Amino acid sequence: MIAIIAESSLVYFRVSASGIFIGIGMIILLCTNLLKTIKNIQKVESRRQRAELNKRRKQMETMSLQMMRTLSTTIEAKDEYTRGHSYRVAEYAALIAEELGWDKKEIRNLKNAAHLHDIGKIGIPDNILNRPTRLTEEEFQVIKEHTVIGAEILKNITLIDHVKEVARSHHERYDGMGYPDGLKGEEIPLYARVIAIADCYDAMKSRRIYRNPLGDEVIYNEISRNCGSQFDPKIAGVFLKMLNEGRVVIREDGKLADKEDNLLNMEAEIEKFISTVMITMKTQEDSEGFDFLTGLPMRNRGEKLAAQFMQQDSGYLVFLDMDNLKKMNDLYGHKAGDRALKLLGSFLMEYAHHSVVCRLGGDEFLMFVPNVSKEKITEIVTEIQEKFEQSKEKDVAIRCASVSAGICEVNKGDPFEECYSKADKALYYVKQNGKGSFFFYQQMEGEKIVGYGTGKDLTLVSKALSASGDYSGALELDYREFAKIYEYMNSMEKRYKCHCYLVMVTLETEADSVLNIEDIEYALECMEQAIRQKIRKVDVCTRYSSMQYLIILFEPDEKTIPNIMERIFSQYREQCGKKKLLLNYEYMSMTEK
Repeated sequence: MIAIIAESSLVYFRVSASGIFIGIGMIILLCTNLLKTIKNIQKVESRRQRAELNKRRKQMETMSLQMMRTLSTTIEAKDEYTRGHSYRVAEYAALIAEELGWDKKEIRNLKNAAHLHDIGKIGIPDNILNRPTRLTEEEFQVIKEHTVIGAEILKNITLIDHVKEVARSHHERYDGMGYPDGLKGEEIPLYARVIAIADCYDAMKSRRIYRNPLGDEVIYNEISRNCGSQFDPKIAGVFLKMLNEGRVVIREDGKLADKEDNLLNMEAEIEKFISTVMITMKTQEDSEGFDFLTGLPMRNRGEKLAAQFMQQDSGYLVFLDMDNLKKMNDLYGHKAGDRALKLLGSFLMEYAHHSVVCRLGGDEFLMFVPNVSKEKITEIVTEIQEKFEQSKEKDVAIRCASVSAGICEVNKGDPFEECYSKADKALYYVKQNGKGSFFFYQQMEGEKIVGYGTGKDLTLVSKALSASGDYSGALELDYREFAKIYEYMNSMEKRYKCHCYLVMVTLETEADSVLNIEDIEYALECMEQAIRQKIRKVDVCTRYSSMQYLIILFEPDEKTIPNIMERIFSQYREQCGKKKLLLNYEYMSMTEK
C-alpha cells in the first residue's frame, strides 16, 4: 500500500513538474512573440513616420522652390522684355546638359538652379535695371552686384545643389575677365559655365527695349567668336553643334513633359497674378515718374517709352536744350530759370498726345515724333521755338534764353542709343554755331561737317564793333557789368598813350571728335575763369559766340601779347585738364582800319 502511494506521488510529481516546465515554456514563448510583435509595430510606425516626414519634406521643398521661382518671376514681371527669361535659360541649360550626358537628377537640379540665377537683381534699383540706354561705369558696377546679392540670398539653400555658385558665377568668363571674382577656366563651377551660355543665348535671342532679336547667324557667329574667351570651349562647341542641327528648341508656354516639373505649370498662373499686381503697382508709381516743374515724364520713363516707340514706328528724335540757363540762374536766381523751363515744358506738352516727350534733367528735353515727314518735324520744332521766343519777351529775366535742338531721323527698329547720340551731336553743332536754332544729323552727314569750326573774320568783327559799338548777338549788361565798362573808360583815359589790341580766342573740336555739351560748357567756364584771372583790371573780356571770347588788352608792347595768351592757356589747361579742344587766338591793333 505504501509502495502504491509512493509510486503515485512520484508520478504526480513528475506530471506536475512537466506541467510547470511546459507552462514556463509557454510563458516564455508568449513573451517572445509579444516582444517581436511590439518590435514589428515599432518598425511599421517608424516607416510610417519616415514616409510622412519624407512626404512633408518634399512638400516643403516643393513649396520653397516654388516660392523662390515666384520671387524670380516677380523680378522679371517688372519688365516685359525679360519676362520668362529664367524659364528659357533653364530649358536651354537642360538641353546642353542632356547633350553632355548628364543624368536626370543632375539635369533637374541644373534647371532649378537656372531658375534662380538672376535672383540677386531684386536688390538692383529699377531705374538702373531697366534703363534703355548704355549704363555709366558707376551704374554698371551696381548691376554687377546682383551676382553677390544673389549668392547671399541663396547661401543657406540646401535643397538645390550648386545654386549659390550659379548665382555668383554665371557672369564669369573663361578667360578670367568676368565678374565678380575673375575666375578662370575650370575654376568656374561647371553649372555656371553651362548656364552662362544659355543666359547669353536667350539675351541675344530675345527682343529688348533698345533692339530687335538678333538673327540666328549673328548669334551663332557671336558664340563662336567668344568660344574660349567668354565661354567654355567644350560646352560652347556642343551648343554650336546643336544650333547647326536645329536642336535648340524649347516649349515657350512653360508646360513641361516631365511629370516632376508640373510645378512650373502652376508658375504660369502665379505669373499672371504677379503681372496683374505689378501693373497695379506700376499705375501707382506712374505719378512719381513725372517732373514736378514741367509735368513731363522724367528721363527713365521717357527714354524707355521713346525706345519702345522706335521699335514700332519711324519718325524723328529731337534733343532740345534750354540755352543760357546758367546765366539766368546766376543773374536773376533759380526761380527765373524755373520759369523758363516751365514755359518750354508747356509748349512741349502740347505734343504729348501723339509723341513721346520728357525732361532729361537740367536744361535738356527729349521728344520722339512718330510717322511724320521732315517738313512736318521742321514745322513742329520751328513752332516750339517761335512760341518760346514770343512768350519770353513778357519776362525780362528770361529774355536771354533760347531753345536749340538737334534732330535725328529714325527708321523703324533703329537702336535708341545710336539715334540719341546722333541727335546729341546735331544739338552740339547748333550750340557751337550761335544757339537758338535746330539742325538735322543727316544733314551734317550730307555736308560732311567734321570739325565744327566757328572761326570769324577778325577784321569784320573789328569793323562791326567800330561802326556800332556792338557785335552780332547783342550783349545785355547789368549794373555790375556797366560799372566795369565805366571803370575801363576811366582807365583808358589815364593811359590814352597806350595801344589797345583786340584779341579773339577760339575753342574748336579736334577733327572726327565730338564732346558732350556738358564737357563743352565746362571747358568754356574754365576758359572764362582763366581769362579773368590772367588779364589785368584795366583789360576787358566778353564772350562773343558759343565758342569764342573777345579781349581788349592795353599793352605798351605788342611782343607781350603771346606771353599773356600763353598764361591764359596754361591756366585753362590746369583747370580743365585735357579735353579734345584746340585753342587758337589772333589779335590786331584797334587802330587798324
